[in-house]
Amino acid sequence: MPSGCSIRALWIINNQDTVVFSRRFPVVEKQWCSAYKTENENTGLDLPRLPTDQQISDSFTRRKRREGSTRGYGIRVAQSTKGSDSWVDDPITRHIISLCLTEEDDDDDDERNILWPIALHTKALYSILVLPLVEPKEMKDYVKLCRRSDCGPAVGEDLSLSSLLLNISSITGAFMVAHAFGDIISGDTVEPEVVVSASPSVGGLFDSLTGSIGISSRAKPVAAPVASSNPSGAAITGATASDAPKAGSRLLDRDLLRNFIATAMPFGTPLDLSLSNISAMKANGFSSADPPPQELKQPAWKPYLYKGKQRLLFTIHETVSAAMYDRDEIPDNVSVAGQINCRAELEGLPDVSFPLAGLSTAHIEAISFHPCAQVPAHGIDKQNIVFQPPLGNFVLMRYQAGCGLGPPVKGFYQLSMVSEDEGAFLFKVHLMEGYKAPLSMEFCTITMPFPRRRIVAFDGTPSAGTVLTTEHSVEWRILGSGRSLSGKSLEATFPGTIKFSPLQSRRKGDGDDEESEDESAENVVNVEDFLVQKMNKDLPAAELEEPFCWQAYDYAKVCMSLASF
Repeated sequence: MPSGCSIRALWIINNQDTVVFSRRFPVVEKQWCSAYKTENENTGLDLPRLPTDQQISDSFTRRKRREGSTRGYGIRVAQSTKGSDSWVDDPITRHIISLCLTEEDDDDDDERNILWPIALHTKALYSILVLPLVEPKEMKDYVKLCRRSDCGPAVGEDLSLSSLLLNISSITGAFMVAHAFGDIISGDTVEPEVVVSASPSVGGLFDSLTGSIGISSRAKPVAAPVASSNPSGAAITGATASDAPKAGSRLLDRDLLRNFIATAMPFGTPLDLSLSNISAMKANGFSSADPPPQELKQPAWKPYLYKGKQRLLFTIHETVSAAMYDRDEIPDNVSVAGQINCRAELEGLPDVSFPLAGLSTAHIEAISFHPCAQVPAHGIDKQNIVFQPPLGNFVLMRYQAGCGLGPPVKGFYQLSMVSEDEGAFLFKVHLMEGYKAPLSMEFCTITMPFPRRRIVAFDGTPSAGTVLTTEHSVEWRILGSGRSLSGKSLEATFPGTIKFSPLQSRRKGDGDDEESEDESAENVVNVEDFLVQKMNKDLPAAELEEPFCWQAYDYAKVCMSLASF
């Protein structure tokens, strides 16, 4: 069987579990059939065929019911059944799934009744399922894992789902195909933003990796023209959409999907999954006026050669996640997830060398690269990436890392209810501890939201900043417009009291509710716990717009901005 990535079939399923688009690739399926016959030539087993759309729909519905959701449990729970994905006890089964093509009470020990591995990607209102070509032996190994009685990979055992997937090169390609289709369905086909700045670099994690080679995160956007030798090409635009299903998604354009398949992955082999490249090729065609040099092979991701002023641009986009416990025995946890966006306007087909250093110091935990990059074996502390960049903007690298520097805002928030309608609160925060110039904090506000209580009175004076109140929130503006904090830290406190309008209690049908309330009061030793329990009983359900506020008063939110000067 040839190496690389080939796709046997793909399906797009809507939120009613109906297959709204599918495509099978006979050339790849013929390769699968040939490999299956070779593997089972002495067994006399019938050749398994790809299921129909209705079979896929029914199997997907049964899996959702068995696994509890579209993604599934990911670990073995009490509801897990032998042969299911969660029985394997590996979180990767939330993304690489299997479908049993028979009813649950049928005999599904036969590997011919199982479709695996399927890359699952959800976008907008749709689930995209991509089935790559794998060796029949790998399929048998997975079936063994599904039937194993023990939980998780055994100590010292070679066969595990992770080791099995690492040896299947087509898994990565299947996810790339799934994500490309998800972006097309949702309209999220805008190239990543690449910006230019003359300001100095900020000295953060990325600068420590690249040795300050002139990459900055504070800049103005650069327009991204279509990758074309003809400037009259039309740009591809779309609306950003999250992985979570939401209303208002646009209708499925089946003709666009068919045309994309015909160009991007003919005969089931992905070549170039960039919709902007494909659209430019269809709009402008090709010209023989400027053929590439004979000794160079033009890659699929660069259908046109650039001519003009040469420049190489990079930007960094990082998301910092922090969990602060305010307890000496539990350290705070801070992690960084980022991506490096690149735009290379270079003539010809040059190889670009991109050095990375300090990988161990930066605590890099995971890293991935664009298909155009050639990455040698990972060194302990240094790495050199060589790539032939495509036209337009693209994501060169994604990474996850730990962060040795704490969050720019530290502190705690306490709210003690002294009655059903009155409480006392205390804020204590420390800004920019451990941060030095050129980093500065431009603004910082802390908001206490009370979406289901109306504020009627408030009293409190912070040690720094100003306070603004509304009917359902208190906003503490520590740093406002015209004032920034750089080169030093700031400690601030904010004590105060707050009073709400009385709760509208639910009507009681008889004296039983009074009796149960008195009973609960006796069982709750802490008076404050009893008050919160009593108030929460009369509160309506939480709105999705306030995902953290599941009870009456659960959190305060911080908004801030860091910049370099």
